[in-house]
Amino acid sequence: MHIIGSMDPITGGPCQGIRNSNPAMRRLGVYREVVSLDDPASAFLGSDDFPIHALGPAKGMWQYSSKLLPWLVVNVRRFDVIVINGLWIFSSYAGWKAVRMAKKNSKLQQGKIPQLFVMPHGMLDPYFQRAPERRIKPIRNWLYWNLIEKRLLNDADGLLFTSETELLLARETFKGYNPYKEFNVGYGIIPPPVYSKQMKAAFAERCPLLNDEPYLLFISRVHNKKGVDLLIESYVKLLDKVANLPKLVIAGPGLDSVFGKKIHKRATSSPQLRQSILFTGMITGDAKWGAIYGCEAFILPSHQENFGIAVVEALSCSKPVLISDQVNIWREIESGGGGIIAKDTLQGTIELLQKWCSLTLEEKNDIGRNALNVYHQHFDIEHSSNMFYNAIAGNDRDRA
Repeated sequence: MHIIGSMDPITGGPCQGIRNSNPAMRRLGVYREVVSLDDPASAFLGSDDFPIHALGPAKGMWQYSSKLLPWLVVNVRRFDVIVINGLWIFSSYAGWKAVRMAKKNSKLQQGKIPQLFVMPHGMLDPYFQRAPERRIKPIRNWLYWNLIEKRLLNDADGLLFTSETELLLARETFKGYNPYKEFNVGYGIIPPPVYSKQMKAAFAERCPLLNDEPYLLFISRVHNKKGVDLLIESYVKLLDKVANLPKLVIAGPGLDSVFGKKIHKRATSSPQLRQSILFTGMITGDAKWGAIYGCEAFILPSHQENFGIAVVEALSCSKPVLISDQVNIWREIESGGGGIIAKDTLQGTIELLQKWCSLTLEEKNDIGRNALNVYHQHFDIEHSSNMFYNAIAGNDRDRA
C-alpha cells in the first residue's frame, strides 16, 4: 500500500511514478492500493487500474485528515509492505503511527506486521535547509525533525531513494539521521509516444514565432529554484557573441507570479530578445512531445531537482540534456555521456550554452544517441520497477 498526500495528476512527481510503475509491478505479481488525502469527490478518481482510497480533503499546512489514521489502523495488516511517499505532512506520520500500533498489538491480534518503507522524493535534500529565500521553513523543519521525522525515518525498515545522489545528500541534512537501510531504487518513466507530425503542429500552434528554427528547450515551472533567471541572463550575455546560438523556448507555468513577471520583463526587454526567447506557458500532450522531439537539446540549470521527469523524457527522445550538478541524476547522465553538466551558477550556465554551441553536428548526434542509452540503462520503467521490487521483496524481515 502506498500512502501519499495526493494522487491528483496535476501534482505530478510521486503520484505519476506510482501510475507509471503499476503495469510493471503487476507483471511482477505485486498488488497495490493507494490511500491519499484527496477529496473523495475529485474528478480524477476512478480512472486508475488500482484502488485509491481518498480520505480527505486535507486541512491546513500539515494536511490533516481525521479519517486517515483510523482507516490505516484497520487496514495496514492487509498488506505485506507499506510505502510512505513524502515527508513533513500528516499522511507520513499517520502511516508510521499505524504500523507502530500494529507492532505493539501483535501479541493481542492475529495478522501479519507489514514492513514499512519511506520514499522521501527529495524532501531530505539539504537545499531546503540552506536556501536563503526559505527563512522560516528550515526552523519549522528542524523542530519537526526532532519531534517526529527523525524517529519515523530511523524506525522504518528501509528508505527508498530515486538516485545515488539523493541518497548521499540525505545524509547531510539533519543530525540523528540513522536509517536501518538505504536503497537506491531509481525512478523510471514509460517510453515516450512515437513521434508524429501532429505533435510538431501542436507545438507550432503554441509557439508560432519559432518558425521552424533551431531551439533549446526549458520545460519546468518558472521559479527561482529552477535556475531560469540564470538561463535567461546567460542567454542575454551570449546572444551577440555566439553566432550559432539557437533560440530559447521556455515552457511551463509560473509567468503570472512576481518572479515570472520579472523574468518575462527581462527576456522581452529588446526586439532582439523578443524574437529569440519565446514563452509558451504550460504545455502538455502532443504540444509537449512536439517541443521535446523538435529541440536541439533540453536545458535545466536548476538549483535543486530530485529527479527531473522532464529531463528523463528528453533522454527518452534521444535529446542531449544540459543540466546543473544539482539535478540529482547528473551522475548517471555524465557517466553515460548523455549531456553536459555544470554548476548552478551564472558562469556554469554560460558554460553549458558555450560548450553546446562549440560542438560539431556529429558530436551533438553522438550525445543524443548516448542520451537514449542512458534512459534505457537507468530510467526505463521496467528497470526501476525491478529495483523497487527487489528492495521491498528481498529486505530482511528479522529486524530486532
